[in-house]
This record gives sequence, C-alpha cells and structure tokens, in this order.
Amino acid sequence: MKDYNDVYTTPGAFSWTELSSSDAKAACDFYGSLFGWTYDTMNLGEGDYHVIKAGEVAIGGIMKQQQPGPAVWGSYVTVESCDATVEKARGLGAHVLAGPFDIPTIGRMAVLQDPQGAVIQVISYAPMPT
Repeated sequence: MKDYNDVYTTPGAFSWTELSSSDAKAACDFYGSLFGWTYDTMNLGEGDYHVIKAGEVAIGGIMKQQQPGPAVWGSYVTVESCDATVEKARGLGAHVLAGPFDIPTIGRMAVLQDPQGAVIQVISYAPMPT
C-alpha cells in the first residue's frame, strides 16, 4: 500500500481538499471538535491558511473565502502538467475558472468547471525537497 504522501506524485489521485469559509476560525473549531483535526496556521499575505492535520499527516486546508456565497469544500487532483491538463479539459468542453498559476514552493494549479457544471482543482506539485 502506498504512503499517503505518494498521492502528491500520482497523476489522477485526489491529493488535497480545501474549505473556503466566511469564518475560517469557526470552521477550524467545528471540524477540530468533530474529527480531532489539528492545524498548522500560516499567513499567506491574504490572511491565515490553516493546514488540516489528521495525526501528523497534512490532508487539506481551511481559509477565508475570497468571494461571497456559501462555504464550499474543493478537491484537488494531481496531474503531471497543469497546463497540458487545462488545454485537454478545454478541448473536452470544460471552462477554465482560474489559472493556470503558480503557488510558490507548492506547484502549479488551475480551477476547472466540467461541462455538467461541477468545479474541481488540478495541481502539478513542485518536486519535494529531499
């Protein structure tokens, strides 16, 4: 069985999940109490980002949402090339809602909307330091 960290390099694997909430602190309190999650909090310049940890494993993040509307969970799928995946998705009828763009030290990502209207993020991770 693969280690959880292997999903970062496995194309097609769901590798991260993220909650955008109008009250990120309240969301952290709720999910921490519900699931026992802990958080590593960092400031990314636009507010705090709370890395969700299940035990010692980072599994996702919680942040303050940037646009009005309901709180929403989003999923990331690992891809070999973000740019190539975006072009392929366009050819299959997807809309590109954001990106591709770089996240320093993390990788390159985009937000896609499939022809049925569902939204998903794709990411090609930067090589992990050894």
